[in-house]
Amino acid sequence: MLLEPLRIGKKTAIIPIIQGAMGVGVSLSRLASAVANTGGIGVISAVQIGFREPDFDSNNDEANVRVLRKEIREARRLSPKGIIGVNILVAVNNFKEMVKAAVEENIDLIIAGAGLPTDLPSLVEGTETKIAPIVSSAKVARLISRLWKRRYDYLPDLVIVEGPEAGGHLGFSMEELYSDKKANLIDLVKEVVEVLQIYDENIPVIAAGGIYKSEDIVECLKANASGVQIATRFVATHECDADIKFKQAYIEAKKEDIQLVRSPVGMPGRALQNDFVRRLEKGSIPIKKCNNCLKPCNASESPYCISDALINAVVGKVDDGLIFIGSNVYRLDKIISVNELMDELVSKLPLSCKQA
Repeated sequence: MLLEPLRIGKKTAIIPIIQGAMGVGVSLSRLASAVANTGGIGVISAVQIGFREPDFDSNNDEANVRVLRKEIREARRLSPKGIIGVNILVAVNNFKEMVKAAVEENIDLIIAGAGLPTDLPSLVEGTETKIAPIVSSAKVARLISRLWKRRYDYLPDLVIVEGPEAGGHLGFSMEELYSDKKANLIDLVKEVVEVLQIYDENIPVIAAGGIYKSEDIVECLKANASGVQIATRFVATHECDADIKFKQAYIEAKKEDIQLVRSPVGMPGRALQNDFVRRLEKGSIPIKKCNNCLKPCNASESPYCISDALINAVVGKVDDGLIFIGSNVYRLDKIISVNELMDELVSKLPLSCKQA
């Protein structure tokens, strides 16, 4: 099975591996640039990215836009020739402002999930920035493609299919995730590839969720995926932007520590069972302040503040924070460099990219 380069506009990812965005603050410029320098696609998570700014609480939207610009510029400085993307949640209240800032900073790729990015093509019109929705079914892939084509005469530059084994927020109901007949990533990829075949543009489909080793990549390629997105494994790298205690929580995680939780945004999430999650099982954790960062979140009804929970985790307060994880986290046993990880992922594959 040959792993072909992935073309994003005028740029080519020699290794068609997208580093999945992880927020808050887990994948910033340091990790994204390191991945881009290996020939993959590095992705910055934009969600609550300004959490270290002094005016984060009082001026949340502007703090996030300001730091998004800084992180994109820093990633570009560290990887001037690499492909850098940013993941912006459709659910954030200032989605358009964040997209516009990324476009003005000449970001290569915008990935949008946690909702339907219905007007995203209009926000990148006339620019070199490419756009990719995250979908969890062929139905959603068909819907967004038809909508973009009808409204803007624009099709996704690539489509990321995220299966039920991914970490963080999941595009499936809790019932679907617990079902013995839950969706399979390979089947999802095949279905999305099929529904996109009605278009002549040959839209690349990227498989995501639960991909751990090169054999998993091969299975995705056999299903006609053009590449893969991997997140969990990049946490256990030296270049990951999270605190070492956050990384160590991944290394020490056992299979029985993996748990599905309900998020204030109305979606299930896969997280590490820790003191924070155990406290949630006993009742709500009072919200001291609200930044009004997410559209679906109502502070008066939410069991906890997901922003605070994710920020606590990434800065090392792991017992007081929510640690999102993928289903294969228990297989990690050491922290390595991004170069080592990328070499491991592609070393067993006959790659045209290795000869490029």
